[in-house]
Amino acid sequence: MNISDEIKRLHELHQAGALSSEEFEKAKAKLLNASVDLNKPSSGGGSGSDFGREVSRLRRSRTDRWLGGVCGGLAKVSDLESWVWRLVFALGLSLGGASIPIYVLMWIFVPEE
Repeated sequence: MNISDEIKRLHELHQAGALSSEEFEKAKAKLLNASVDLNKPSSGGGSGSDFGREVSRLRRSRTDRWLGGVCGGLAKVSDLESWVWRLVFALGLSLGGASIPIYVLMWIFVPEE
């Protein structure tokens, strides 16, 4: 689906009342910004530089925390809720405990907000 089709679909959802005017404008702006980003020439980094930018934004949360704030920090960077990350770590714990060293290493090496 190209950009014009997506904007048309957003407009149809807005006309049908499924999206408020504010939601429509935000979604449209997000689509247009994404298309501009895709058309920019990369500086040789490609998606690796995007990954590097996201990793450099990672900080442990001071407010959304149970233990070390790792899940709260991951939630801010990934746009997923922190409970989803807690569930992922809990599932990793129940599947052999592989998530314990990952969590501890992130607790040690990821700086706090």
